[in-house]
Amino acid sequence: MIPARYAATRFPYKLMQPLGNKTVIRHTYDNTKATGLFDDVVVVTDSEIIYREIVQHGGNAIMSIREHESGSDRIAEAAEKLDVDIILNVQGDEPFIDKDSLKKLMLAFEDSAVQVASVMKKMNDESLKENPNYVKVVVDKKMNALFFSRSIIPYPREKKIATTHFEHIGVYAFRKAALLQFTQWDPTPLEIAEKIECLRYLENGVTLKMILTEHEGVKVDVPEDLEKAERYLLSVSTNNNAMN
Repeated sequence: MIPARYAATRFPYKLMQPLGNKTVIRHTYDNTKATGLFDDVVVVTDSEIIYREIVQHGGNAIMSIREHESGSDRIAEAAEKLDVDIILNVQGDEPFIDKDSLKKLMLAFEDSAVQVASVMKKMNDESLKENPNYVKVVVDKKMNALFFSRSIIPYPREKKIATTHFEHIGVYAFRKAALLQFTQWDPTPLEIAEKIECLRYLENGVTLKMILTEHEGVKVDVPEDLEKAERYLLSVSTNNNAMN
């Protein structure tokens, strides 16, 4: 499921911005569908504009009935009556999501103890580590999330030791029961402070298994990201043409 809010705070209408010959949301939908990993792919939105954008191009979309603060709340409403075991949430602003990352995420659920899983990648761009638009995550030795923050974590106080930082990618997977439980909890203090919805799980004692990916896509969170996405799309097209 792809939660798609029209009036985003940092970049209003970003999902309907043109990116090459498609909108951002259509890239996300089409790339997720093209993986062939899922029984169905659905955009869940509060916007008739986004709904029409998907449906008129042959996609599957559902209109939200209620107002929602988070993407997880939005897809939980749609998933409540579905007969499914695992639900994967791809954020609408991740137009270059890749098959390998999603497959690794789904395989995490072969462990019956895993209730929620998500994706992270190593941050190689030093300029982004202190950017609050990029959520950072730290994990334990078993690859379970310890904390998510818009601040730089861990803080590199000891300069003699190389510190690795990981960016949290906006892709989650849940067992249906865990997702529905999420909606029964009130937003938690750390979630509200950081504006990071998955902190609600940690604050309620639910472990998040993190999956490491090496895929270097571009999310569209602010207007400058759209320029990066255009360059990325051009580079991908150029590479594909060279291979052909």
